[in-house]
Amino acid sequence: MSAPATPDGQPRSRRWLVALPLFGFLAIAALFLLRLYGGDPSKIPSALIGRPAPQTTLPALEGLVHNGAPVPGLDPSVFKGKVSVVNVWASWCVPCHDEAPLLTALAKDTRLQIIGINYKDSPDNARRFLGRYGNPFTAVGADSNGRASIEWGVYGVPETFVVGRDGTIRYKLVGPVTPANLDSVLKVEIEKALRAGN
Repeated sequence: MSAPATPDGQPRSRRWLVALPLFGFLAIAALFLLRLYGGDPSKIPSALIGRPAPQTTLPALEGLVHNGAPVPGLDPSVFKGKVSVVNVWASWCVPCHDEAPLLTALAKDTRLQIIGINYKDSPDNARRFLGRYGNPFTAVGADSNGRASIEWGVYGVPETFVVGRDGTIRYKLVGPVTPANLDSVLKVEIEKALRAGN
């Protein structure tokens, strides 16, 4: 016995077959949206965890001085022997303004050094930004074209990395440092790196 026909003359079972691609597309779209908007973006894994920090040299931020001396740019040798927090930031980045005072407070911990990578910014705006909030960085590399940030695997500013004494990336925080994740996540990862030794 054949399937009953619809008013347009097609059997009902064939109409479902025609709708299957639409249902498949909707399922894939729902899965994509769930992955895109669901969950915590700071939990995005990094392929660089456990690997040496990129050997990228960056020039100093033009005109930036601290206590009368020029602040150096990024030299990869700076990572050897000391735990480092590397922050990728820009003056035009709104969340960077919120995290700046937290980084300035963190810089008081003499067991570590904070390194800045200034992303696609003008030197004047970057210096004004640091003048407003204070400069937590012992070195600031100017990444004017964004290539160094690509080597670091940066998705967008701000991002923060913890680099161990051996120059290996231990942790990556996607998004701004906040009062909540500073204590519950970033300081925990810093302490792990400090305990790890060489």
